Amino acid sequence: MNDIRRTILWVIFGLSLAMLWDQWQVHNGKKATFFPGQSPAVSQGKPDASAVSSPSGVPSAINNVASNTTTANPAGVLPVNSSTPATARELVLLQTDVVKLTFDSEGGSLVKTEFIKHQDMADKTRTFNLLEDSKTRVYIAQSGLITASGGAALPTHKSIMRISPGSRTLQDGSQSLQLRFESPEVGGVKLVKTYTVNRASYAMNVTHEVINVGSVPVTPQLYLQLVRDGSKPPGESSFYSTFTGPAVYTDAKKYQKVEFADIDKNQIDIEKSANNGYVAMVQHYFASAWILGQGIQRDLFMRKVDSNLYAVGMIASLESLAPGARKTLEAQFFAGPQEEKVLESLTPGLELVKDYGWLTMLAKPLYWLLVKLYDFISNWGWSIVALVVLLKLAFYWLNAKAYASMAKMKAVNPRIMEMRERLKDNPQQMQQEMMRIYREEKVNPMGGCFPIMVQIPVFIALYWVLLSSVEMRNTPWIGWIHDLSSPDPLYILPFIMTLTTVLQTSLNPAPPDPMQAKMMWFMPLAFSVMFFFFPSGLVLYWITNNVLSIAQQWIINVRMGVPPKFHFPKF
Repeated sequence: MNDIRRTILWVIFGLSLAMLWDQWQVHNGKKATFFPGQSPAVSQGKPDASAVSSPSGVPSAINNVASNTTTANPAGVLPVNSSTPATARELVLLQTDVVKLTFDSEGGSLVKTEFIKHQDMADKTRTFNLLEDSKTRVYIAQSGLITASGGAALPTHKSIMRISPGSRTLQDGSQSLQLRFESPEVGGVKLVKTYTVNRASYAMNVTHEVINVGSVPVTPQLYLQLVRDGSKPPGESSFYSTFTGPAVYTDAKKYQKVEFADIDKNQIDIEKSANNGYVAMVQHYFASAWILGQGIQRDLFMRKVDSNLYAVGMIASLESLAPGARKTLEAQFFAGPQEEKVLESLTPGLELVKDYGWLTMLAKPLYWLLVKLYDFISNWGWSIVALVVLLKLAFYWLNAKAYASMAKMKAVNPRIMEMRERLKDNPQQMQQEMMRIYREEKVNPMGGCFPIMVQIPVFIALYWVLLSSVEMRNTPWIGWIHDLSSPDPLYILPFIMTLTTVLQTSLNPAPPDPMQAKMMWFMPLAFSVMFFFFPSGLVLYWITNNVLSIAQQWIINVRMGVPPKFHFPKF
């Protein structure tokens, strides 16, 4: 039974290590070692939209709207009316207290978001860009019109628009700033797009006003889409993998995310039609989303545009517009950090882009408690320490039972080892004698395993809270730790982590079998090595947990009259 208990613990450690290694392989574009699957596409530079494909499941009208980012008009892009006078294409910069926004007069698209209060992880001398249109990265937000059932082309994200004059910087005392784009007449229709940005906000209101300036009725559809390359964010650690890709949310099917590799294989299983929800592009710490109001019917789509370019979006139908009529449709656009309170205030379900996976029910209250501790302590590092202390207190009696069982096992271990040596040629009698000793000493070999297993989901959930929370990003703790989301630059915390792991392992009863005794050390040490590449906040969490576990185990051993003794390996 002692062997069974240890085997279960090693299986848990082994699966954890295998899953971490598997995600590392996938993150680096290689095939998974243990759980084979498609790896994400690797960036091949700026895409050529002349190679636009039309995957099934996407409304036919939107397939003609390519997500090209160049000034050319290749095949497959809706043509602008050739009779419209040419207008010079230009970029315009809008600045608030938290973000710099770059818009393109081609379509009035948002092509760059520079977050003033967030540093770039790859180059910390620069501020962070989420949306960007460059030779190495493509991530833009677009909108435009298509016809419901064929007919003349309408203004799209390829139409060169006129920019109305006005202030480009949010002034002191002002709470909002507006930028207005007006398209030329295309197919008898004009599109007026107005962005309203607000102080201290990463969300903006986007008004689309459709005007029929022609002589016949039209039935337009408004599309809103996010276009992004399929590469992982630069600067992300190779030793943990977070989701990067498109997602949709509806009341019916809730949050649905799709890997870029599944889009490549046309394995897109999402809600196709709804009158609520949003579409989003998600990556570690940040997200962008188009949001339409409740009750507005829309079709949802995901598609591959080019070899390494993907789109997620929605299409809303407008009623028929008579000549001279106009219709206004309000939308929201968000591009910013995944701050739960902010996301929850924008629309139902948007907070789910901060994805805790299957442990969300445990992770959300842990995050809430962490925030409350921070409100009191005002330091995220010490808040992590305080949260682990509270969790250890909550599980004190479970841990006490586990460590008491281990202490009893440690006390009878000399008898077990003597008996195994004496009966090594008679396995059946050895097993019977072992069970007799356990009964006499009232020892439950599984007593130290179950209490620990109960706590594993909680601590895994806390791991994902710390890994996913943008509050850790570029946040200092003490001294040399200037960023809790980055590895320790001096490797001091990982060294302490390894030391505490060694001490904690050595306090456990040594297995009678020499090979098992050696294997008992392999998994914890291998696990500790990986922490040299983990974010400092996660390492701090594990160190605190280890130190408190060692202290509790030591105290219980002393109380039970079992002198604490370190069992170091003999290789």
